[in-house]
Amino acid sequence: MNPAAEIGVIGGSGLYALLEDAEEHVVSTPYGAPSDPITVARIESRTESGTESSRESGGDERTVAFLPRHGRDHRFPPHKIPYRANLWALRSLGVRQIIAPCAVGSLTPDLGPGSFVVPDQVIDRTSGRVQTFYDTGAVHINFADPYCPDGRAAVLDAARTVDAHDGGTMVVVEGPRFSTRAESRWFASIGGTIVNMTGHPEAVLARELGLCYTTIALVTDLDAGVEGDHGVTMDEVFRVFQENTARLRSVLLEAVTKLPRVRNCVCSSVLDGLKLPIDLP
Repeated sequence: MNPAAEIGVIGGSGLYALLEDAEEHVVSTPYGAPSDPITVARIESRTESGTESSRESGGDERTVAFLPRHGRDHRFPPHKIPYRANLWALRSLGVRQIIAPCAVGSLTPDLGPGSFVVPDQVIDRTSGRVQTFYDTGAVHINFADPYCPDGRAAVLDAARTVDAHDGGTMVVVEGPRFSTRAESRWFASIGGTIVNMTGHPEAVLARELGLCYTTIALVTDLDAGVEGDHGVTMDEVFRVFQENTARLRSVLLEAVTKLPRVRNCVCSSVLDGLKLPIDLP
């Protein structure tokens, strides 16, 4: 059976659709239903002039699956997202590389609203979330570098037009509330660059399935303890994300065509030699 898609995009707050002329797939998993039906379409690479390459000229087409993380109606808050079902569903369709855009708060005034960040590290500050597929047996996954190096290179190349910040640590909090001023100052003091509510366990679950996973973060606000006397509001987050959706969509559509067709990164071999207690799709 041929895979339905090779690349997955998991959309965050404010990005509920990505692909045009897409085919919808309703997928069931051992972990329940994913956040929404998954849409699949083919994307062609873009020429230097910015126009789509033609099929006749052998354009570099990639098949992409899109899944809105919170659901199209944003019905899943961060702590209720069916993370395991989402990742399992994408893998079952054939996906092996994932780009996961998200909205974040900045922990430094140098990265203001509208900035893009491609992080290279994550700190988990969530609590109570199921964060593994392996509930039996001794399955210990290498997670020292949580994001795919080849995926990061592809995204950074595509994000050159938006001057994306290369590297940084994403602190993932439980939510759904925003941080206190003291918390955000503490996150910055321990090396945090940006703060988010959905980056974990999504990244580690992708690694447990042997998937390449890369995040591109859009800064929507300065976190409460950074500067100023106002706290973060949901209206502010959604407004800034909406203002930058077109820029983000353009980066994503280019990034998927830049991902390597042959995987030679650590993600592709992370399960080698391990005895897994489940059968992967």
